[in-house]
Amino acid sequence: MNLNEPFVITLSREIGSGGHTIGRILAEKLNVRYSDRDIIKNLEKKFGLTADAIEKLKSQKKNWLADFVQFVTPMPSASYLGAGSGADDGTDVEVTTGEIYRAEAEIIRELANEGSCVIAGRSGFHILKDHPNHLRVFITASKAGRVRRVIRKQGLDEAAAVKLVERIDRARELYIRQYTGNNRYDARNYDLVISSDGHTEAQIADIILSYIG
Repeated sequence: MNLNEPFVITLSREIGSGGHTIGRILAEKLNVRYSDRDIIKNLEKKFGLTADAIEKLKSQKKNWLADFVQFVTPMPSASYLGAGSGADDGTDVEVTTGEIYRAEAEIIRELANEGSCVIAGRSGFHILKDHPNHLRVFITASKAGRVRRVIRKQGLDEAAAVKLVERIDRARELYIRQYTGNNRYDARNYDLVISSDGHTEAQIADIILSYIG
């Protein structure tokens, strides 16, 4: 990946691996935009960006997303990085229709076209597979380590944390299989796979930067 040209880093992660925070830190260090699941969903809800609406916008204006993206995808800052630690790994799971997936895919493509960015989750590794300057990263961790992190971040007891981790693992695997035909745990989908066990989020971000360098 060449940092001297527009690039995109897609960050796939397991719940409790710290991937969401790693993405924020990485974007800050690279001084590029960071987009995650919540930001993409906010675009859909705030502006009614269905797949059909996006197609109409694209026919009217080449850079249609530029008018919307500044409201929900700010450049990273110290205060932005510290926000929302409770929902660190996107622990809510929604039923996703094919229509929603198509809209999300269009938004992700346009975010990448707008300029260099870090995009977390939402099948970005697959949606942007043909991007010419794309680094695909997967953040994993041991189940015990992920459960401990969920307990700490979500304030759950151990039994509830285990159930949450297992439920979201199943939901994300089904989502990836249904809409991309891939196994999210297949290392061939990624350029870099990192275990966050024994490392801070900042250390993992530095590992990714070292790999790029």
